[in-house]
Amino acid sequence: METDKAVVEIPSPREGTVAVIYKREGETIKVGEKLVSIAEKGEKVFVKKTEAGAAAKKKNGRKDAGGVVGEIKEGTRVLPPSTEANKLRREENGKKVLAMLKVRSLAKELGVDLEKIQGSGPEGAITEEDIRLQSEHKTEKAPVEKSPKISFDSQGRVLVIPLSATRKKIAEKMHESVTSIPHAVEMVEADVTELAKIREEKKAVAENKGFKLTFLPFIVRAVVVALKKNPYLNSYFDSENEQIIAKQYYNIGIAVDTAYGLMVPVIKSADSKSIMEIASDISKLAEQARTRTIKLEDLKGGTFTITNYGSIGGTFGVAIINPGEAAILGVGRVSDKPVAAKQAGMFRDANQVVVRKMMPLSLSFDHRIVDGAQTANFMVDLVKHLEDPNLLLVDLD
Repeated sequence: METDKAVVEIPSPREGTVAVIYKREGETIKVGEKLVSIAEKGEKVFVKKTEAGAAAKKKNGRKDAGGVVGEIKEGTRVLPPSTEANKLRREENGKKVLAMLKVRSLAKELGVDLEKIQGSGPEGAITEEDIRLQSEHKTEKAPVEKSPKISFDSQGRVLVIPLSATRKKIAEKMHESVTSIPHAVEMVEADVTELAKIREEKKAVAENKGFKLTFLPFIVRAVVVALKKNPYLNSYFDSENEQIIAKQYYNIGIAVDTAYGLMVPVIKSADSKSIMEIASDISKLAEQARTRTIKLEDLKGGTFTITNYGSIGGTFGVAIINPGEAAILGVGRVSDKPVAAKQAGMFRDANQVVVRKMMPLSLSFDHRIVDGAQTANFMVDLVKHLEDPNLLLVDLD
């Protein structure tokens, strides 16, 4: 089953054989709807004729995604609604309120009245996101004007592409970020010539262990060091309670481009891992994201995100902050450039022009939490550790 973040396996509540599949691949199933009928050995499953017809119906000449085991006859036996649906369908003060227990707990914690919320989930179910939005916007809001509908097909042929669940969630989160977080950007370049040499020396070691050694693990390590020295970049702006929550743990999200959209696996406790361990985690989680086998817990809990668009191309960029975090670092393509020579560090006096490997870095940050001076300090610390890789091996206390 595909959720808005990943593909998950649904355990069967009983042993047997799948007798009827009620939905085709790519179709949306609502909470409480039937997904499959399971028959025990020697058992025949009876379903309503309309349901059997819908399950067997072909669409656009495609074969049906499911098969039927045994004889399908008209009958009245219908599988009961799922337990999740039963959890959702609770009544409060005579009014049906669709909300999971964890959503109700969050509503109680934030003092939100469930009856005053129009749920955005399946069949109007209230989600955690609905609760948080209601908590942040308790005051009356002016109606939002919708953009006028534009008829593109009058100019020529068009292709209408329905949004996948993943793309819907990406759109929702990106809109939430740019409309609620005042973004500002700091851009610098790091001389990674020495780092490239160390990476080249250690590549064979990583390959023997089954993964590639890219620049990314070194960047993660340098980011953690810089975050420890500049903790506000590892925090969250709590607008409801007018406070900043500084996180004392370092879970670094890594943006991964997949065929299904952007996903952000999280390297948990990155401050306690070696560069090789970080490299192994990145390789494993990125592959799981691309094959849609990643666990939901590996997509949660990030405190800071890195997006390495340079692996495809590009130099500087303005990345959008992941909601719940203070900043995101964009990494551009490393390239050979003529630069002024320097002994060490980013801002030393130059003597001559030399060719060095330069890495473009762009930091998008929440201007409610930090100002330009603080982000400049963060970038100086980050660049210092990328330009002197020996510091990465010792400077993490």
